[in-house]
Amino acid sequence: MNGETAWSLYEHRLRRVSAYIHDHLDEELDMDRLAEIACLSSYHWHRIYRAIYGETLAATVKRLRLHRAAGEIVRTGLPISGIAKRSGYPNLQSFNRIFKSVYGMPPARYRKEGSHVVFEPAARGKANLMYDVTIKTIAPKSLVGVAHSGSYMDIGRAFETLTGTLHVRGLMPPQMTMIGVYLDDPGLVPAEKLRSYACVEAPADLPAQAPLERRSLDGGDYAVLRHKGPYADMHLAYRWLYAEWLPQSGRTLRDALMFEHYLNTPQDVAPTELVTEIYMPLAA
Repeated sequence: MNGETAWSLYEHRLRRVSAYIHDHLDEELDMDRLAEIACLSSYHWHRIYRAIYGETLAATVKRLRLHRAAGEIVRTGLPISGIAKRSGYPNLQSFNRIFKSVYGMPPARYRKEGSHVVFEPAARGKANLMYDVTIKTIAPKSLVGVAHSGSYMDIGRAFETLTGTLHVRGLMPPQMTMIGVYLDDPGLVPAEKLRSYACVEAPADLPAQAPLERRSLDGGDYAVLRHKGPYADMHLAYRWLYAEWLPQSGRTLRDALMFEHYLNTPQDVAPTELVTEIYMPLAA
C-alpha cells in the first residue's frame, strides 16, 4: 500500500468516526467502540485522532455535548435537568459543575444572564448593548469547503470533516482562515433544511475532490461585527445587526452571501473566548 492509499483509508475512517459521534451524542459512547468503527486498535486510533484534531476523542464528545446543551439552554425552555440527562451527566450537580467550568456560570444563570442576553430588547425595544461595527472592503475570496445540511449550530461536524480531509491529504493551508458560509435564513427555512458550508480560504488551484467543494465569496464592502462568546449566542447578534445597526447606518444591503470568519476554534479556547467576525455585504 502506498502512502496516498494509506492516507485515503484514514480519511474515510475519520469521517466514519466523526459521523458516528455526531449521530450518537445521546448515547454512552464507548471509546473502544469508536476504535472498532475506525478498524484500528484503541491504542493507535486515539493517537491518530488526537494528532489530526488536536484533542482526544473524549474531549470531542464532552465539547459537542456541552455545545448542544448551551444551544438548548439559550433557545428553548427545556428543563435544565432534562438537558443535563440528555448530555450524558448522571445528575444535575455534576452537569452544573462542568458547565460552569466551561461557560463561566451555572446553566440556570447562563439562561438568565449569559452573553446572549445583551442582545435582547430592553423596555423601549432597543438592545441593551450596542456593538461597534466596522466597514471593510475585501477582495474576492477563493474557498474550499464541505457542505452541511441541518441546524447551523451543528456545522462543526462539517468543519471536522474539512480539517481532517485537508490534513490527511496534506493540503492544510499554512495560515488557515476558517469561514462559515450560510445560504438560508433560519427564520424562514426549517432547521433540518438549512444549507451551509464549512470552508477555509485556499488557492484556486488547491485540489478539491469530494467531499471538498470549490466555493467563492464576492469582494466589496462589508459591515463586520466582532462577536466574542459562545456560538449559541450569535443568532441574537445577527438580529441586532439587521434590526438596529443597518437602519441607522445609511447603508443598504447587497445581494451577496453573509459569512462568518472564525478567529479561533472551540478546540483551542473556552466558549467564552471564541471570537467571530460576522460579515454583512453592503452596496457601494
